[in-house]
Amino acid sequence: MKQVEVNFDGLVGPTHNYAGLSFGNVASLSNAKAFSSPKQAAKQGLQKMKALHDMGMTQGVLAPQARPDIDMLRRLGFTGSDTNVLEQASKRAPEVFRACCSASSMWTANAATVSPSADTSDGKVHFTPANLTNKFHRSLEPAVTGRILQATFANEKYFQHHTHLPDNEHFGDEGAANHTRLCSDYGHAGVEMFVYGRHAFDASKPAPKKFPARQTLEACQAVARLHGLNDETTVYVQQNPDVIDQGVFHNDVISVGNQNVLFYHQQAFHDTQNALDEIQRKFGEQKLHFIRVDTDAVSVQEAIKTYLFNTQIITLPDGHMAIIAPTECQESPAVSAYLDELVTLDTPIKKVHYFDVKQSMRNGGGPACLRLRVAMTGQELEAVNQHTLMSDAVFTRLNQWVDKHYRDQLNVDDLRDAALLNESRTALDELTQILHLGSVYPFQR
Repeated sequence: MKQVEVNFDGLVGPTHNYAGLSFGNVASLSNAKAFSSPKQAAKQGLQKMKALHDMGMTQGVLAPQARPDIDMLRRLGFTGSDTNVLEQASKRAPEVFRACCSASSMWTANAATVSPSADTSDGKVHFTPANLTNKFHRSLEPAVTGRILQATFANEKYFQHHTHLPDNEHFGDEGAANHTRLCSDYGHAGVEMFVYGRHAFDASKPAPKKFPARQTLEACQAVARLHGLNDETTVYVQQNPDVIDQGVFHNDVISVGNQNVLFYHQQAFHDTQNALDEIQRKFGEQKLHFIRVDTDAVSVQEAIKTYLFNTQIITLPDGHMAIIAPTECQESPAVSAYLDELVTLDTPIKKVHYFDVKQSMRNGGGPACLRLRVAMTGQELEAVNQHTLMSDAVFTRLNQWVDKHYRDQLNVDDLRDAALLNESRTALDELTQILHLGSVYPFQR
């Protein structure tokens, strides 16, 4: 059955800030506490969404989280009015306070793992929100993420929603950032490739020594079971522990796939050849393009700095593929030279489009971090909340909404201001009406 892949990008929230919360994420740590521009960040994200829409892609929007997370601060013992809670938390526990103000929900590649109906045993599209247990600031997201996904994909005939995995490091799940689907066509059953960093129940297996491995094999296996995936079309691949220790915190920083292309760095995986052999065997006889970038051409550090692999590979309406890359790739002599050559080779990738997403890049996420991929049939797409799909009118409306509610500049110290909290709530309440989401935020319930 004919399917289309839709990219649902996370809309950057009105309290977008650089708190430097993510140990293991080089870009996040290096820009800690710098001034941010929520308005610029939101507009950069919207511009990328609109550009893909104009290329003929179907593009969606996912709402951000509400921050600061006042409910969590109250749960942690801060009392009184919202103003009192903000004041107490920012003074008495500043690290906890900054975590409860995180802007990280903009990276919807971490929102959930999605399996299309062509792969699942019941023929529905399955969603499992990521629990993100490795980082406290991200572990605040799953419940609201689940409600946003349910409001976006509400029709039970076509969509199946699961509760996130147990909130425990043994089942640490980072969502689609560690999940790639390979297929000959979006409508045919594909090979779902889960990438993990460690075995939770077997400490004798290889694991990184410096930075944490956020995704466990056991979490991958649990999601595959929940989604009713076939063992014959599911592959579990271990990420190279050495590259995790070099700052590759998710697989989508070192590898990305689309349809019959797997684009990966030479150092991406542990036991690479066996992994590729299994993928090819389960993929079948049709052509599968393994595009390997050697360390001599692009170092791991250059790949991290430019997010060469945190790009999107999309299939355009004419059947050719294009890479959606941050301008940092264009500015790097090594990476731009590699991409210039790549489009001349015998692979489906024929174009590279560069986008300025610097507000996201400085916080540790590139174009691929900003989107959640959902392959759907025409009927399933019609069953999606249509108000969340990009159009000229939606683009104009959301830009007007950003202009109305967002600040041009934000300092981490601004987050303790109750006025900012009220501005954010007013903005998000209006957003849920624009996108027809209902009451997804705690302050609305």
